[in-house]
Amino acid sequence: METQNMNLKKPMLFTLEKFHISEDYGFILPDPLMPLLSCHFLKGHREQYLAHLLLSCITMGYVWQEGEKHIPKVLPRNLALPFVEISRTLGLPPILVHSDLVLTNWKKKDPNGPLEIRNLDTIVSFPGGESLKGFVLVTLLVEKAAVPGIKALVKAINAILQSNEDVLLQALQQLRTSIDEMAKALRQMHDYVDPAIFYAVIRIFLSGWQDNPAIPDGLIYEGVSEEPLKYSGGSAAQSTVFHAFDELLGVCHSKESTTFLHRMREYMPPSHRAFLEEIHSAPSLKEFILSSRSCLLHEAYNQCVKALAELRSHHINIVAKYLLTGAAKAKDGGLDCLTGPPQALAEKGTGGTVVFSFLKSVRNTTLEGIID
Repeated sequence: METQNMNLKKPMLFTLEKFHISEDYGFILPDPLMPLLSCHFLKGHREQYLAHLLLSCITMGYVWQEGEKHIPKVLPRNLALPFVEISRTLGLPPILVHSDLVLTNWKKKDPNGPLEIRNLDTIVSFPGGESLKGFVLVTLLVEKAAVPGIKALVKAINAILQSNEDVLLQALQQLRTSIDEMAKALRQMHDYVDPAIFYAVIRIFLSGWQDNPAIPDGLIYEGVSEEPLKYSGGSAAQSTVFHAFDELLGVCHSKESTTFLHRMREYMPPSHRAFLEEIHSAPSLKEFILSSRSCLLHEAYNQCVKALAELRSHHINIVAKYLLTGAAKAKDGGLDCLTGPPQALAEKGTGGTVVFSFLKSVRNTTLEGIID
């Protein structure tokens, strides 16, 4: 018994290993480079989307950290491989997309508080401070304002399938109200985003390597492809909401605009693309309205189209302010910390389009959908 008690009281030996101190390197961390990141430990789509957000932001920071000077031609293997792996898992391209920057990149300060900008914060940030936070969170609130419209869209399609004009009228009225709320949310951009900071600081981190003169050959993803790959930067055209409302209302854009918009669908999560395809294959709302004798349905439909065109006009005004006014302020030298605003996309959006002609074309073709 005494021997057992002595064994129990035997002190533990003092070792370096207990304190993560190396026998060979002392306090120095041996081989500090991490092993290649793997997606196998991620549990479920929420963690996968968060991983895509983090890797895409690291990638944009790496590529654009020195502005348009000394842009790297190669994305290092230890970043390229896990980024491409998680992108293939999610069905997304390996670049920052709208679903990363906006749909995934938010949190509540007070978990029990409201979904309002004063109670929101971003998960990951680029340079740009409060203006970057405002840009992301106002766009998030536009998406949130669209939720009743998305529900109304489903309600409208089901009403057509059941030939229920009363329910369809309610759905169209709810859709119009939702689009108006989206415009109201979008106007908050003026309060939270400084044009000069957006143009000279934020914008370049949203830029891609397709249709971008600053990086015309694209980017080599080391360990993935020996040839450069080209991907468009972030764009409002990657928001599923506008595509969904266009599909429901039967809005037909020009061939050039449609080509770009459909290419932007490749930058959406696959389930969102499938949602758009389902709307497209549903019975035509416009044809149902045209075959109806209801003046109320005609007017409700037209009000939705007008509201959508008005929302696009607000977007044009904001783009004008943040590109033209922002460029002027940035060039005046008001931001001393900057080496100079980026020049490669001066006339283009971060998605690579000639921005004003594209936005005005989309707005005008929306108005053409009005039923006489």
